[in-house]
Amino acid sequence: MNLLPILPYKGETNMSIYTKKGDSGKTTLMNGGSISKSDDRIELLGTIDELNSAIGLAKVLTEEAEKEKLSLIQRELMQIMAGIADPRNRAYRVNEDQIKSLESQIDHMESSFQRAKEFVLYGGCELSARLDMARAIARRAERRFQKVSQFYGVDPKALQYVNRLSDYLYVMARYADHRASADPEEGLRQDVIRSIMNNM
Repeated sequence: MNLLPILPYKGETNMSIYTKKGDSGKTTLMNGGSISKSDDRIELLGTIDELNSAIGLAKVLTEEAEKEKLSLIQRELMQIMAGIADPRNRAYRVNEDQIKSLESQIDHMESSFQRAKEFVLYGGCELSARLDMARAIARRAERRFQKVSQFYGVDPKALQYVNRLSDYLYVMARYADHRASADPEEGLRQDVIRSIMNNM
């Protein structure tokens, strides 16, 4: 899919990082509407921005192929944010192919290793810890989405995408744990963790 380019806010390119326009507790959506910074839509936008940042934190530890996939997800999250800020613009709507792509990647990862079905102690390796943090934020974004949908309406495909994304991040984290456990030193560390957990 060809995503829309990320344009400078309101077309301004040479403005200071601080504008003082938000000092009154108000901010502006892409459609020009001025709303409180405590508005549920701003909470949702902030949560997705936090999710995008967490994915970036995980991305720096991944291999090139995975890095490209996560970069695409980051761009798609920007698309979703644009759709929240300008809900009448259908160009920002999520399509079925974007959701199917996540599902296909989840299926591919799950077919390549035996995922543990029991309770998982997060932090098996640094990459999985970062992915699990992103996944937890994705779940919070889902909850924010539900709240916004009650009062303002949302793109249902965008909500579905975020739901799949949390699953994607979870499986990717478990796959990272699986690969890390193949390392002898990491395997020893995991044995120590399991021993501690079994004796708690």
